[in-house]
Amino acid sequence: MKDLDRRSFLRSSATVAAGVSVLSVPGIAASALSPNDRIRAAVVGVRGRGRSHISCLHQMAKDNVELAALCDVDEKTLNERAGQCEKDFGIKVRKFNDMQQVFDDKDIDVVCFGTPNHWHALGTIWACQAGKDVYVEKPGSHNIFEGRKMVEAARKYNRIVQHGTQCRSSYFIREGIRKLHEGLIGDIYMARGIAFKVRNGIGKLKELPTPSWLDWDKWLGPAPKKPFARLRHRDWHNLWNYGNGEIGNQGVHQLDVIRWGMKLDTHPDKVQSMGGTYVHDDDQETPNTQVVAFQFNDRNVLVQFEVRHWYTNHEAEMGDEYPFVDKRNVVGVIFFGTEGYMIIPDYSSYHTFFGRERQPGPSGADPRDPMADLPHFQNFIKSVRSRKPSDLTAEIREGHYSSTMNHLANIAYRTGRTLDFDPKTERFIDDDEANAHISRDYRAPYIVPEEV
Repeated sequence: MKDLDRRSFLRSSATVAAGVSVLSVPGIAASALSPNDRIRAAVVGVRGRGRSHISCLHQMAKDNVELAALCDVDEKTLNERAGQCEKDFGIKVRKFNDMQQVFDDKDIDVVCFGTPNHWHALGTIWACQAGKDVYVEKPGSHNIFEGRKMVEAARKYNRIVQHGTQCRSSYFIREGIRKLHEGLIGDIYMARGIAFKVRNGIGKLKELPTPSWLDWDKWLGPAPKKPFARLRHRDWHNLWNYGNGEIGNQGVHQLDVIRWGMKLDTHPDKVQSMGGTYVHDDDQETPNTQVVAFQFNDRNVLVQFEVRHWYTNHEAEMGDEYPFVDKRNVVGVIFFGTEGYMIIPDYSSYHTFFGRERQPGPSGADPRDPMADLPHFQNFIKSVRSRKPSDLTAEIREGHYSSTMNHLANIAYRTGRTLDFDPKTERFIDDDEANAHISRDYRAPYIVPEEV
């Protein structure tokens, strides 16, 4: 079936499929799987985070997981990754340059998305409609509307959808959050997340002929039609049409940990954000320096987040004594309680300090697992086998709520004022300008549907 015909069919059949068992669509059956049942996986988007997906899936070969296919619209990178799989792992993977080919393949059970942000939601929805389970990189969505549609698609098609905030699968961070919930540092009144990462300027946007090895139309997908430019292809995190800035790149990890640690199971009611692009004379659109505050009306707590992009100090010993890797950048979360504070300075450790003297307390760290990628994939595969979304450590609903925080921060930055948000309707109160950023104008046929 041609791409457009297939999409039209999926959209028109959505309401029919709502009441049909998962057994009636391609992919894994609704009943729990045996560990002996082979799970065949495809990775879509293999240049950046997709490399980690490839590594983790290969490491799970002993658990009867097969890295079966790779997909990318960049033919050069696709061939390079497939060659590495054959050379390093001794496996020959199938190659696709269109994700629709992956969805049509009945032998593929799960799809792992490492694409740019603007493709996360539509790819996930299509995969759910095709009966595939999904691992999707953070932030799950490019805007608030998309996040809600991802949750709806996972529910409607009974799919297992894991969000790529892998801190939730770290043994020691899970231990630290459990101790927070048990009251280790007393009552938590504030949390602060930071992303201080030295980032060079991205240069000026120069439009060029599209390289022969790249399907630029498919790369753009839902985004507006624009000529090829290196900055669009390589530095998309810093351009609004494709990315969400540093707070949506790194910051969503820390915002997710904050929500988890403070048991924030709703959206903020108020957000304010200031910042800009400083130091570099380039064409970056998203702020490279940003300060954000969130208010939750039903909780007497404050949530802060700060992005810095250039030379800076350490904070709470993060980037100094902690963590075990990457001491150049300073990334993490600080929870402030009535008895002390806890820092989570990376993806796999926690440390506590008490009283005026900041006496060290319980801590846990594993330098052998600094990124927690593998346990997050293992949790995903375990949940695919059990068919229980509750087994996921970062189910897509959590991803939607955490991703929405970075969207709210960016909308407040772009409008230049404090915004009031209704968590129930997921809309701003009496603010048409802000509400215009909740979704986007999609480019046919790459349209995120109202009815999934």
